[in-house]
Amino acid sequence: MRYDFGSDNTAGMAPSALRALNAANAGFMRAYGADDVTARAAELIRERLDADAEVRFVFSGTAANAIALSMLAWPFEAVLAHQAAHVCTDETGAPGFFGQGLGLIGLPGFSGKIDPRALAAVLEEPEVGHRQPPAALSLTQSTEYGAVYTAEELRHLIEPVKARGYGVHLDGARLANAAAAGFDLKDIARLGVDVLVLGGAKAGGLCTEALVLFDKSLVRRLDNRLKQAGQTASKARFLAAPLLGLLESGEWEGGAAHANLMAQRLAAGVATRSPFILAHPVEANAVFVRMPARAHQALNDAGWACYRFDDGSVRFVCSWATTEEAVDELIDAVAALS
Repeated sequence: MRYDFGSDNTAGMAPSALRALNAANAGFMRAYGADDVTARAAELIRERLDADAEVRFVFSGTAANAIALSMLAWPFEAVLAHQAAHVCTDETGAPGFFGQGLGLIGLPGFSGKIDPRALAAVLEEPEVGHRQPPAALSLTQSTEYGAVYTAEELRHLIEPVKARGYGVHLDGARLANAAAAGFDLKDIARLGVDVLVLGGAKAGGLCTEALVLFDKSLVRRLDNRLKQAGQTASKARFLAAPLLGLLESGEWEGGAAHANLMAQRLAAGVATRSPFILAHPVEANAVFVRMPARAHQALNDAGWACYRFDDGSVRFVCSWATTEEAVDELIDAVAALS
């Protein structure tokens, strides 16, 4: 089975990330995040975001998202998110686990973008004592369906939430792809996001995600929270180093730009050479194709790993390591199904 397009998690580490990890292995350094590698990686993130923020590095996006949401909502409250968001569909109740019972309210919207009208309707609902009222909004950039919010689209979602005093979380597992597609990272803090999860693993790092807190009132006892959750690395430099390498080299954005380009190439080939249609606009590094179950199975049988997504379409994901040759081979395989 070929996993070239199974997920951007199936690719290895980008060269700059691997070099930085190897460099961090030399000699002795202070433990638990007090080392120069961790400090430098955090500073580069602040520079990219043009914001004074607290930064911590954790082992997984699931933990980062769940811990972030636990900071923004009490156990008797809920978080608003797109119904297909990772926190709703792929984290096995982690937000509720870390948040000691906080709930999730799924909202509709095309291609993973929350419909502002659906958000407004929920915000206008009266609070009653028999269900968890919303206390925060979770957004995903780029979305689970490969769409990229514009700053204006985000503003229309964030402003009504902030007007009610609610918190805002941004899941940026594929933020590098959104940035490569033209999204200005400096808009994140400007728009009022309180907590960002900046992705490293899907961008070519190891298993690292950066938890970025713009609202510094949330920092109190953060390190105690992370330690209790098993997210404090003793040799923290090995979490931070791959992201440092990606950021210093420009591969964080550069690898994402390549992945986006490969997705465009794949989408164009599928659209012109096969009978299948694209299910969503291709704005980042994912391509979703409408195909019957027999065609999907035939593709799997031919050795191509690809997965049927929540909306019934088949997902193909490009990464920093995707080659033009692999894209063209896949296009030939899809075309042969017609």
